[in-house]
Amino acid sequence: MNAFTSQLQQLSLQGNLRHLPEMEENGAYVFIKGMKMLNLSSNDYLGLADDTALRDEFLQTVDMRGCRFSSTSSRLLTGNGVLYRQLENRLAELYSAESALVFNSGYHANSGILPAVTDSRSLILADKLVHASIVDGIGLSKARCIRYRHNDYEQLERLVAELARQYDKIFIVTESIFSMDGDECDLPRLVELKRNYDNIFLYLDEAHAFGVRGAQGLGCAEEQRVIGEIDFLVGTFGKAAASVGAFVICTDELKQYLVNKMRTLIFTTALPPVNLAWTLFVVNRLCQMQSRRKHLETISRRVRDVVNPLNGNIISSSHIIPYISGDSVRALRTAELLQHEGFYLLPVRPPTVPQGTSRVRISLNAGCTDTEIDNLVQAIQNCSSKL
Repeated sequence: MNAFTSQLQQLSLQGNLRHLPEMEENGAYVFIKGMKMLNLSSNDYLGLADDTALRDEFLQTVDMRGCRFSSTSSRLLTGNGVLYRQLENRLAELYSAESALVFNSGYHANSGILPAVTDSRSLILADKLVHASIVDGIGLSKARCIRYRHNDYEQLERLVAELARQYDKIFIVTESIFSMDGDECDLPRLVELKRNYDNIFLYLDEAHAFGVRGAQGLGCAEEQRVIGEIDFLVGTFGKAAASVGAFVICTDELKQYLVNKMRTLIFTTALPPVNLAWTLFVVNRLCQMQSRRKHLETISRRVRDVVNPLNGNIISSSHIIPYISGDSVRALRTAELLQHEGFYLLPVRPPTVPQGTSRVRISLNAGCTDTEIDNLVQAIQNCSSKL
């Protein structure tokens, strides 16, 4: 038995062995092994990915014969077409910011920005539950990093007070809505902390809030009126915006610095023009989708009212609602029961989440009807009684 076989067997015994699922999609539903299930495992938070009317409207606005399906090179060679400029200018306009810079994915953004802007004289203070892409970016940097306890601002403030003068730059890194717990950071408190020091930069990942929160759908920073206080505001197009890619809102100087220093931007083929055209089309319409955001919040509150009391100290405040089971085997069983009830929900296990917090992650979207939410609530209550 080789080392790979042994490790795979160990993962299987722990209930943590993963497989790539094969499915057929039909609108809001998926078909797997003959079972039709409502898809509550995607990040299509506004229900735009299967909005055929929106898609048809887009196709009327673009000449598909003249819209390339490949950029063929990096942005610094021949891949930086006019659509990049239009999209980045529009994002900067929406955020009332100096600049925006678009990337191929959220992973490219989070794994590339911090290594570019930090050095050995930098300190990164990152929330314990930041996304794996941020963790990888931290690992690629030369900065010292301390992971503070999740949303423990007293610990964070102590660390800043003790260490601020020992480093040229301090980067406080967090998410606005956390991808697995569905809870939120306290942005005003972080902004207040930043204002007390002249060497602090705030890095905020709004991946799960962009499109969903704020009057224009710009995220929690808009909702809490602190956009201008965030030095690196990262968002993604692959979730609520139903496209692909990511962006950072920053100053002109920081944008130029990233263009020259950020390896995940420099050494990758640019996004295809057809994707950029679709993204710009959707971004221009996000401001008008407040009714979808309101419906999403309404149905999310209904599900949270049922699930949060079952979860102990992990309390969601968003459309991402974990149903905590504890161990991985129990999470697998929970997912099976809910799938049998017609809901495509998947177990989330270590290392994605900490040991002892395996769960089913309920990811709601604005396309869910009230009847579907009624059935989901009933299914969760039935499942809870069986476990």
